[in-house]
Amino acid sequence: MVPSKEQLFKNIDLVKEKIKESCLKSGRGEDCVKLVGVTKTKPVQLLKWACEYNLCTFGENRVQEFLKKWEELKEHPIEWHFIGYLQTNKVKYIVDKVALIHSVDRPSLVDELQKRVSKKGIKELPILVEVNIGGEETKAGVEPEKAEELLEYILKKAPNLKLEGLMTVPPYREDLEEVRPYFRKLRELKNQLEERLGINLPHLSMGMSHDFTVAIEEGATIVRIGSAIFGPRDYQK
Repeated sequence: MVPSKEQLFKNIDLVKEKIKESCLKSGRGEDCVKLVGVTKTKPVQLLKWACEYNLCTFGENRVQEFLKKWEELKEHPIEWHFIGYLQTNKVKYIVDKVALIHSVDRPSLVDELQKRVSKKGIKELPILVEVNIGGEETKAGVEPEKAEELLEYILKKAPNLKLEGLMTVPPYREDLEEVRPYFRKLRELKNQLEERLGINLPHLSMGMSHDFTVAIEEGATIVRIGSAIFGPRDYQK
């Protein structure tokens, strides 16, 4: 069910309040987390309303759907993030349209991104490396043990990609305390990589509608919220 304009505004307020509370609970500033509205399958009208209510950062999972929305909304002050699995043959369509790619997980994708941003004269494209922190076969992401190797590859081979941090989608658990260790593990991995490689990784993209409060407590700087703002996803679209 698509929320009304009034309900959408209430949802945004509620999520932002929970973000603020979680930041304060974890001893961080109340503005320590960036909210990305996940808009897969959602009608353009909802994005327009959200932007009207000062939520103008959206994450899309599918290139084809993203391109349609980008075209319809290009006059709006939207910051687009790509958060889904990215096929190498789709890279050329999005590199000049997104502010951050969350899902870099393999050298072949790094190579294609570098090739395309170089061709388009893009000096710097921010990216996150996706880590399969739960080791789930059904999910994308580099294995935690191979993350350092991939980061080194990016640093050596992709001068136009700006490595901003890590992203994960942990296993779903009804009990939030069962999800917490996965978020903690990603934070610890980030700290290890920073020390070993001598770099700064400012962002951890982790936490969705069900578990974002715990993710923030464990160090998330970006949360990706869909259903808690825009209502349940329509999987028929």
